[in-house]
Amino acid sequence: MNAVIIAVLVMIGLSLARIHVVVALIAGAAAGGLTAGLGVEGTLAAFSEGLGSNALIALSYGLLGAFAVAVSYTGLPKLMINAALKVLSTKEDTRRRGLMKVLILLVIVFISSLSQNLVPVHIAFIPLLIPPMLQVFNELYLDRRAAASALTFGLKAPYMLIPAGYGAIYHQTIQENMEASGMSIPFEAVQDALIIPVAGMVVGLFIALFFSYRKPRTYEDRPLAVEEEESAQFSTFGIACAVLSIVVVLVVQVQTDSMIAGAFSGLLLLYIYFIVLRITSGFTLSDADDILTNGMKMLAFIGFVMITAGGFAEVIRETGHVDSLVNTAAQWVDGRMGLAAAVMLIIGLFITMGIGSSFATVPILAAVFVPLGESLGFSMLAIISLIGTAGALGDAGSPASDSTLGPTAGLNADGQHNHIWDTVVPTFIHYNIPLLIFGWIAAMIL
Repeated sequence: MNAVIIAVLVMIGLSLARIHVVVALIAGAAAGGLTAGLGVEGTLAAFSEGLGSNALIALSYGLLGAFAVAVSYTGLPKLMINAALKVLSTKEDTRRRGLMKVLILLVIVFISSLSQNLVPVHIAFIPLLIPPMLQVFNELYLDRRAAASALTFGLKAPYMLIPAGYGAIYHQTIQENMEASGMSIPFEAVQDALIIPVAGMVVGLFIALFFSYRKPRTYEDRPLAVEEEESAQFSTFGIACAVLSIVVVLVVQVQTDSMIAGAFSGLLLLYIYFIVLRITSGFTLSDADDILTNGMKMLAFIGFVMITAGGFAEVIRETGHVDSLVNTAAQWVDGRMGLAAAVMLIIGLFITMGIGSSFATVPILAAVFVPLGESLGFSMLAIISLIGTAGALGDAGSPASDSTLGPTAGLNADGQHNHIWDTVVPTFIHYNIPLLIFGWIAAMIL
């Protein structure tokens, strides 16, 4: 049996059985390593070596969580919530409540899309925007699975289609790795080839928002990391510090391309606010430590998953079974283009769900898909669409992807949103299935 398939199936199966995703990743890595003959020591060595690959990301998320909770202490999020609640109609006004739900979800799609291209801060906005909005979601009876679908669409579709920000990196990764594999392509051809697959994601988003999760869903009003009465300071100085710190975080992150630098800069500004509070009230810097610690706890889950996912991905690579999986599939299709396109996309799905990153999957796929596609008679655009779609497949439905972990971190701030069943499964159904279908269509007609 192929070790990659075994590892991914074990990880997915345990996750769906509500086994904690960190445990599922470790078990999947062990199953894959042992199946490949690495042995216990070899598997542990590969797993340990990969743990550090996502350490910077985990630290970034921890600092962002601390920053988000520190901002909430200034009273800015509570002020925004109160303003939003005034706009909302009464619970009996079903029509207006439905319109507000749609408007909020479309705004989430718009903001998350900007985070990939125009203001490339990736998921840094989620802990700032989503947790304070949970009370508004509750008032609207908004199904958080719809919000997760909206967020993941914005985190994924724009970088596939638009060659700016993270999209420029993704398109360049496809171009460079295809050229390294023997096929020179113009940069703009990547966008042309991925229009059809992204159209599939648009269809999936429409189904998720207007059909699958349009019915009301009830949640409890629970406190977040900081108690409501503690966070509602509502001083002009505090609001000003919060707004300025958010602007600084965005500017520094864009300029330095570092979430750590951005979050750290914002925290330094908020410490000025804390020092002023210490002078003017009974607030102490020890209280500030407690606030930041609570914030780090809020995103500790995503950090542990990302670190563990790095170990899982390294075991996958060390098995050497990725190449054998692709080569076996190439022999099996025996020149049948329609079957070949489907198999190539499914291979991309398995690899990306294991590694959890579209960007890291493209180099693996391009090395084999370029010569295989040429031998089968696929056009240049068809090969680009297969690599670009196969690389992105699984990113939305992987338990270890930041496209799913980010939305969960925000939507589960009050402990009422399950990572697997409320984020991973909905995004897998509404994005990976359309990507498989529309990616296959693109490969056949381009």
